[in-house]
Amino acid sequence: MCFSPAAQERPLRLPKTLSESTKDPVDFYEPFIPGLPDDVAKYCLALVPRKHLPRVGAVSKQWRAYLQSREFLAIRKDLGKLEEWLFLLMGDRDGKGSHWEVKTESEEGYTAVPPMPGPVKAGFGVVTLDGNLLIMAGHFTTDGGDRSVSSEVYQYDSRVNRWSKLTRMNVARFDFACAEVNGLVYAVGGYGSTGESLSSAEVYDPLTNRWALIQSLRRPRWGGFACGIAGKLYVMGGRSTFTIGNSRSVDVYSPERGTWGELKKQGCVMVTTHVAFGDRVFCMEWKDQRRVAVFLAMEGTWGQVSVPVAGGAAGTGFRLGVMQGKLLLLASEQDAGYETLVYDLELGQWGTSSIKPSGSCLCSVTIHA
Repeated sequence: MCFSPAAQERPLRLPKTLSESTKDPVDFYEPFIPGLPDDVAKYCLALVPRKHLPRVGAVSKQWRAYLQSREFLAIRKDLGKLEEWLFLLMGDRDGKGSHWEVKTESEEGYTAVPPMPGPVKAGFGVVTLDGNLLIMAGHFTTDGGDRSVSSEVYQYDSRVNRWSKLTRMNVARFDFACAEVNGLVYAVGGYGSTGESLSSAEVYDPLTNRWALIQSLRRPRWGGFACGIAGKLYVMGGRSTFTIGNSRSVDVYSPERGTWGELKKQGCVMVTTHVAFGDRVFCMEWKDQRRVAVFLAMEGTWGQVSVPVAGGAAGTGFRLGVMQGKLLLLASEQDAGYETLVYDLELGQWGTSSIKPSGSCLCSVTIHA
């Protein structure tokens, strides 16, 4: 739901008689906060700390619609009230599912995320958009023991602590690349419902709640990842099929032109974790968990950062994250002796962080709202 500014400008019209009002129903305008102009009331609501927003949204449909609007985020940004929360997808102890944990700078005051709707899936895509968390597609096991590939899309709004169902994707897929670019969400490649490697790509517009197919990749690609940088979509990693080797090509999609191109510089293969920060992409390959590859998109060049062995973590795998402008290395497996490492991008130095997942971390995303 989105709040419409036009709705607040309608004049208050009272019926002349009861009979006339019955014939011609009138929509009564209700102020956000009685006694205050709506623009002032909106600023007041935008000052509410993030942890209290779910309670604020429960006051009325009008307030909830406003909290879920882009206008609310814009006002909070102008006021310097956007808060940064780290969402960690954690594997359940039985290994049959997953759940989300939320970490804040103070480690206090966040609301527990309700379970993800729908069947328990694997291979789904995760993207953040307008302060929301989008969970897309994936595959699951049916009651009969067969694998079913999904095209369902769910959205979690952290401001009201609710899940909602969005329009399905055009193509059911899993193990695909996805990212946000200029307020739109892209899904590229992956595996399809018949087990084939896909080259198809599509884009989601939150304003229309619709998916549209775009130009396909020049070759099928699964197991890759994507990032949105400077208004373009970068897709790298993965491979075309089980028989064709790992792909080092970097495909670049220009939304403005609606076409794909390819960088001359070759990229990483079979990446287990990645994160974009500004115009840089950090990623780790499955074969080398002691090195972070760094892609400078504007220059089209690659570098690397060595990972120190700390806290008995020689055999620990990692998941990358970003918080407070620094790079996080979270343990992908339960390791009681491991301390989360943090890399200061400006100083080029490693340290440790108090943030620690409760178990095995599957992925990490940062939301500002």
